[in-house]
Amino acid sequence: MLVVTGQIIATAAVLANAVVYGTDVCGAVIMRSVYRKLDDATVTVSAGWGHYYGDKRMPIVGVSGVVTAVLTLLIAVLAGQTGAAVAAGIAVAALLTWLAFYVRVAKPINTRQTAAALSGVIPADARALQDKWDSILKYRVTLQFIAVAGLCAAIILF
Repeated sequence: MLVVTGQIIATAAVLANAVVYGTDVCGAVIMRSVYRKLDDATVTVSAGWGHYYGDKRMPIVGVSGVVTAVLTLLIAVLAGQTGAAVAAGIAVAALLTWLAFYVRVAKPINTRQTAAALSGVIPADARALQDKWDSILKYRVTLQFIAVAGLCAAIILF
């Protein structure tokens, strides 16, 4: 019963983290190129409104993904499923590292761009802000890939 529960929780973790992964991939593959074609004010307002809605709606998905990944790890350990525990542990480590990138780099930029969108006042360093935000996308995408792959492996190894 613990193995099946672990697989169900890991599946929920995959689905939640796939939303974040897909969002980051969209930013890396599409939005980064679009923003390079736009002037600073348009980039800032567009990104700002995106962060306004994203920062309100995405936390439930992100928190659910981390919590279910941790639960997957705990269940794998309790069930004595070493392979699944290692895979889930790798996923949890990747998610915590992703969270550190988000909190230290992306979130402060999100906040500034959101404020600019709400006020209409474009910061003098608008392009530099977006460039810095874009600079961590490769890490965010890679970490989410590792997390989703680790969780998929945990499902298989349970």
